[in-house]
Amino acid sequence: MWFFMNLATYISENIKRMRKVKNLSQKEVATAIEIAQAQYSVIESGKSVPTLPTLEKIARVFEVDISQLVRRPGKNDDEINISILEKVRLIDTLDKEEKGCLLKMIDIAIAKKRMKDNLALMMNE
Repeated sequence: MWFFMNLATYISENIKRMRKVKNLSQKEVATAIEIAQAQYSVIESGKSVPTLPTLEKIARVFEVDISQLVRRPGKNDDEINISILEKVRLIDTLDKEEKGCLLKMIDIAIAKKRMKDNLALMMNE
């Protein structure tokens, strides 16, 4: 019983966070997964564990793997992590030239950070 209570809590916390990041209402999610809003509300409140087919539908709506819905939320979980995943998905839709420019900027930022980290490490030695 304890396992299912925690699982319901994990699922409810994860889907609530993802729904807010996607800026969706409970009604919009319920409609997308073809269940009543009241039933979705019970799932999101943690009072019920959804069936596997319902979890699969919810994962599709949020564009995540089903494991993201059932995992224990970590201390470092926040809306930014989901936003980053959403941004990566959107980057993939850019045309080749735009994507190339953006990836070069990311590479430059990463190289700059690594250089700073290496300089700090050498100064501490």
